[in-house]
Amino acid sequence: MHPRIKQGREVEKPGADDGVRILEQKLIRQLFTVASSMYCEIQWDPAIDHIFQASRPRCLALWGHGSCTVPSVAPSPSPSHSQHRLYFRCCCSPRRLVAWPKRTWLSSFSSHSGSDLGPGSVPRAQRHSSTSDDPDFQLTRAQINGILRANEQVVRVPEFDGRGFSAVLKFESNQLPANMPNEDRRSAATCLQTKGMMFGVFDGHGGYACAQAVSERLLYYVAVALMSRKSLEDLEDAMEKQRPVPPILQWYKHHNDYNYRESASLYVEHLRVFWQELLDQEEHGEGMSPHDALDYAFHRLDADISLEAQVPLDSDLMRNTALQAAFAGSTACVAHVDTEGIHVANAGDCRAVLGVQEEDGSWSALPLSRDHNALNRDELERVRSQHPRAEGDTVVTDDRLLGILMPLRGFGDVRFKWSRELQQSVLESDCDLESLNIYQYTPPNYLTPPYLEATPELTYHRLRPKDRFLILASDGLWDMLGNEEAVRLVAEHLTGVHLQAPLSASERQMSLGQMHSLLLQRRARAVPVLDPNSATHLVRHAVGVNEYGEIEQERLSAMLALPEDLARMYRDDITVTIVYFNSNLIKTRNA
Repeated sequence: MHPRIKQGREVEKPGADDGVRILEQKLIRQLFTVASSMYCEIQWDPAIDHIFQASRPRCLALWGHGSCTVPSVAPSPSPSHSQHRLYFRCCCSPRRLVAWPKRTWLSSFSSHSGSDLGPGSVPRAQRHSSTSDDPDFQLTRAQINGILRANEQVVRVPEFDGRGFSAVLKFESNQLPANMPNEDRRSAATCLQTKGMMFGVFDGHGGYACAQAVSERLLYYVAVALMSRKSLEDLEDAMEKQRPVPPILQWYKHHNDYNYRESASLYVEHLRVFWQELLDQEEHGEGMSPHDALDYAFHRLDADISLEAQVPLDSDLMRNTALQAAFAGSTACVAHVDTEGIHVANAGDCRAVLGVQEEDGSWSALPLSRDHNALNRDELERVRSQHPRAEGDTVVTDDRLLGILMPLRGFGDVRFKWSRELQQSVLESDCDLESLNIYQYTPPNYLTPPYLEATPELTYHRLRPKDRFLILASDGLWDMLGNEEAVRLVAEHLTGVHLQAPLSASERQMSLGQMHSLLLQRRARAVPVLDPNSATHLVRHAVGVNEYGEIEQERLSAMLALPEDLARMYRDDITVTIVYFNSNLIKTRNA
């Protein structure tokens, strides 16, 4: 299901029809200016007029020409909505890829009023009206910074916390939504019963429900699997005697981060069942290794999400939350960091990239994960090998699982895991599916499920003194920036030194015009950093740079001011967490 168009009440400025028409025309010109600067080939669908017509009240409110109300429940999907899109074919390098369609066309949207944009959302900045007849659509610098920095976070970690030394000096994080509400989530926590810290980035699709549940629960499952039998016995004893339970994790939450408080009792109950099962295993003495704990936790949480959608629960609210989490989906990339090294578990197309500084001062990017999508040939072969040869041409079509889903691993998404009979049985239960944005639909060529799994690909990297930082980010960042470019930007932010490679032999023979372009690129690199937070620095460059790598105020303003109906056509939700390592501690340990 393509993104649906939310219908709002028509609001016009009295006696200003000409001004409104100018506003609409200039917005369209602005969108095409942005698209052309991204080197995208644009095909105009006549039905696009409906998008702008539907967006008109929001445009007027956004630009300071009135307000509009939006129903709390989006209209039911219609086949005609599949035509109401602006189609793009990208003609540029991977770092310029934009305007992706939804990760799955089964994605659903809920409308929100201005007072309730949902968890993790960024309030839209109001544009100041122009006094001229031809108004300007530019946000002010303060408005741009307000949007970019609304979700930024920085946490400094004590080098010694009373239990041991930390390999992490600090971490910086940020989110910039394109969907409203944001479908990305992030997590960060210190393990209080074992060693190390954990960081996670979760990219939801079909809504935020699954990413929300996974971001709250997955780190607990990993932490419990790491704990020794003695620690688990202490937990169980406290629960049985209704005494205070020893804390498992110290969370680092941003004030905009959201929790499913109504489902907390269910989550604790199932976490308890998990540690009880670990206690029943004789071999669980000193706890699992990080490698095994991550693997086990991914599988177990996905199984719990699936089970909770099938069984009776204590309340309708809890039941609805469980259904939404199971029928939505989420990718996940989690890193466990201790003084020995980094364990990364990845399922989907979020990514972990290590920033390495060599002895000569140069920087390089070392990927610690691989994207699980159709561009990964090994992953494509793995998926096809799990089904009969007769399905070889249908398992992945148009680079999507069953022609629908882009990531080939993930949590939830039970439409790609359950049998037809089980899906029908659950969806015919007594609940209002329309209000939950869940629709009875079976993917085409659905013959031998399951087609999707949450099995993580695991990577271990022993920390070295030259390993300076780790970037964890959703694919909204990697669609815009390559690994090397992201590492370069963070390195320049960290050191304050702008990296300029010497001219190569071929570059010395450039024409005057080529030399001018190269000088523009180098000048862009020398521009002072605008953001104290390195994650915000990455987000600003991902959204606002031109072909020379220079932050372009007009482009940045246009990208951030797009109405929510159109923003997702140009970019995805972006979540970034950058973890900085204690190089001095690593040097000492290695010595």
